[in-house]
Amino acid sequence: MGGNTASKSRPRAFNDVRNCARNQRMPVVAYLNAIGTAVPPHDVHQHFIDWANTRVTPEARGLFRRMTARAGISHRWSVLGGTDGGSAIDPGGFYGAALPGTAARMRLYAAEAPALALAAIAALGDPVPEGITHLVVASCTGFVAPGIDQIIARRLGLASSVERLLIGFMGCYAAVVALRSARHIVRSQPAARVLVVTVELSSLHLQDDSEVAPLLAMLQFGDGAAAALVSATPAGIALGEPFAATLTESEELIRWTITDTGFAMHLDGAVPGRIGDALTDPAFVAAVTGGQAPDSLFWAVHAGGRSILDAVQSGLALPKEALDPSRRVLADYGNMSSATLMFVLARLLAAPPDQPEGVALAFGPGLAAEGLALRTVR
Repeated sequence: MGGNTASKSRPRAFNDVRNCARNQRMPVVAYLNAIGTAVPPHDVHQHFIDWANTRVTPEARGLFRRMTARAGISHRWSVLGGTDGGSAIDPGGFYGAALPGTAARMRLYAAEAPALALAAIAALGDPVPEGITHLVVASCTGFVAPGIDQIIARRLGLASSVERLLIGFMGCYAAVVALRSARHIVRSQPAARVLVVTVELSSLHLQDDSEVAPLLAMLQFGDGAAAALVSATPAGIALGEPFAATLTESEELIRWTITDTGFAMHLDGAVPGRIGDALTDPAFVAAVTGGQAPDSLFWAVHAGGRSILDAVQSGLALPKEALDPSRRVLADYGNMSSATLMFVLARLLAAPPDQPEGVALAFGPGLAAEGLALRTVR
């Protein structure tokens, strides 16, 4: 399709010795060894629906209710609680009076994001994973300096020699960028043990809106964090060739705008159709699948929304159950931006699929697609 800019398709061989033929050694393979996940304690999904129903006009209320019922989301979690079992939008809550400014929201981010990230790291099994040499952190829902990477490193007691990388404001595909960066590190330094962290507090960015479209965008998002260990130890899921593609003339479809009252998310209703169009392009599909038949692969697709998952499943003609891990994550947590894909991968690590090879795929601002080839360790 002429509207896509995609990396040239190439075989996704994990044991391709051609790249190392000159020195007669096998290439290093990076493995996703383990993932820990964490969400905060406050389930805000129904609270938001009740609040949003008071915002839309009576004429639009029926449409909003139908779209809410079709969203495929049962729970979304937030660091923001209310009083006496209520929510942050009740009187006395964070949003109970006038909407707070960006500064107040960032103060909460600086306090809560590191704590949630540390909970995800603890879920790996050890409070401080042993022998960490690199720390890669992705987050797009807040800013603080010193950065959240430094805060996490300090609270973990990591050595000051640990190399840090902070990936900011890349949105839903930032987990792919973080894992891709970890893969590059391990392949260049085989002894490296990379701690990858994704943490998002989307609930800090509620906006005072009464239009159906922005309310439906806010309906998708919740808070969550994930931590992963990537190394050359052959356990878990091997991280293969990355790919990237930008769908041209679509840069306005997904965007964050920094305002005086937080970050305003714009998620255009045309996004699923644009993704569906891209998946009719053989070159784009070949870039995503490495030239393999889509139904021969397992799939870890970022759960950006039910309609996005439907577009991927339909466009690739995947079996009904192919995206079950993504749909279950969407139902249980909503869209946690960069953390969401990690939650999907955690389910695949816990219950390895029958197919040995797969694809991690996410879409985000741009409109861009990022991904990695995957292979389970048998």
